[in-house]
Amino acid sequence: MIKFSHTVFALPFALSAVVLAWQTHVPSLWELFLILVAMVGARSAAMGFNRIVDADIDKKNPRTAVREIPSGVLTRSQALIFVGMSSLLFVGAAALLSPLCFGLSFPLLGLLFFYSFTKRFTALCHLVLGFVISLAPVGAWVALTGTLNWGIVMLAAALWFYIAGFDILYACQDIDFDRKQGLFSLPVLVGPVRAMQISTLFHVLFLVFLLGLFPAFDMHAVFLVFWAMIAVLIVLEHRLVKPDDLSRIDMAFFHVNSAVSVILFAGIFIETFF
Repeated sequence: MIKFSHTVFALPFALSAVVLAWQTHVPSLWELFLILVAMVGARSAAMGFNRIVDADIDKKNPRTAVREIPSGVLTRSQALIFVGMSSLLFVGAAALLSPLCFGLSFPLLGLLFFYSFTKRFTALCHLVLGFVISLAPVGAWVALTGTLNWGIVMLAAALWFYIAGFDILYACQDIDFDRKQGLFSLPVLVGPVRAMQISTLFHVLFLVFLLGLFPAFDMHAVFLVFWAMIAVLIVLEHRLVKPDDLSRIDMAFFHVNSAVSVILFAGIFIETFF
């Protein structure tokens, strides 16, 4: 039900925060392990909950009817057990990291679960998704430092608009279905052409906030090389997906976005050697 490979969208951002924090807070292997466990637990709980909440809607949509709950491969009870175990994994890892992380784990789970209901009442659901996922690098930073700084907020803002931008593109597949079901999304509200323009704007903001890391962490110019590579991939993503041709959306969504996340982590990691 949950493809762990999809964690690659946000996990490199969290690991990037770990590398950035390394300058002043060297993590132990135990802390790194707990951050990974927390990341996997939180994402699995959120995705599992989303599949349960959306099961009846997914069953009506030809694109999603093959998912495990609507197709009968898994029952709701089994999925609930999975969500419960994943939530315990996340909260447990947070508790072992610090009392602050433990306290913050509960409202964070609430936010992750809340997203699943947003497309029922607001076209800004993409921004909600982007926001809750953008807390991944913030969580990793807080786990290691117990503080916040404006540089890590820049990274979180970049992830926010990165996720929201490509979620808008992905939602273009379901415009007709969502309209019939009374569901909300920006493509439903403004149409695919305008929605893709908004997605482009969000990805421009993603690049701007990403560039903000350069002065925030006093980075070496080598980071700009990786930033340029990411910018090229973002342009490619928007050339692959057209309002009247969504046939290559899986390539843009899974392959290009995965490459963006991995290149970002590689850039931040390699920059530390300079």
